[in-house]
Amino acid sequence: MKLSEISVILCRPSDPGNIGAVCRAMMNMGLSRLRITGLSRADLAPFEGEIRSRAVHAAGVWEGARFFGSLREAAADCAVLAGTTHRRGRKRKNVTMDCRELALWLRDRPGQAALAFGNERSGLDNAELALCNIASHIPVADSFPSLNLSHAVQIYGYELFRALGSQEAGAEVKGAWEPLDRGQADSLAASIAGNQESLGFYRCPGREDQLRFIRDFISRAALSRREGAYLGGIFAKAVRLALRGGPRGPANDHPPT
Repeated sequence: MKLSEISVILCRPSDPGNIGAVCRAMMNMGLSRLRITGLSRADLAPFEGEIRSRAVHAAGVWEGARFFGSLREAAADCAVLAGTTHRRGRKRKNVTMDCRELALWLRDRPGQAALAFGNERSGLDNAELALCNIASHIPVADSFPSLNLSHAVQIYGYELFRALGSQEAGAEVKGAWEPLDRGQADSLAASIAGNQESLGFYRCPGREDQLRFIRDFISRAALSRREGAYLGGIFAKAVRLALRGGPRGPANDHPPT
């Protein structure tokens, strides 16, 4: 499943400003299909300015929103309909996935899906939740489980983006942290051990044990490539200084980066 195949359905929203904030949350996470039930675009016309103001640069999501009379109509073309709720009860779903589990579950499913969010004050009613194929929740403190509508959409959007976004263009973040792989860790450990050996560090047995220790330490530390190069440079410079008889530069001289 792709992000472009997932719809966010707002059931009977009562705060027009929240609709704009939902648009912004959706666009942040690569979601674009907004559906609204219980209201028409004409009903919201007096609040157009507020909605666009809260949407900031995501007005396109609002402009593309579709309106339906009921949740059944809004989800008619979807293979899966997930209802978001924190409440349980005799007439409500007995089994629920948290937001991360739902995102991972949707990742390998074909077809279109929708996430239904209820009214800000009352959530999805029993009949709306009964239409859903599965219930889902956001883990929160029991002492205060209520979330703002746009915040809830943002959290689900984030989990969906983490699960599905890497499959789509533009998901890679420039400068993202990437740890040394096993081969790079082995190479750095060997470089450090080799520099130590050049100073006569291993006059007694134990080089292999220490090499394994250094390699495992580097791997557990999850150094980035830049950090690995910097650490290797520290040991290499220490050897150069030792072999030429001590430092000759400023006291604050640093190893190369």
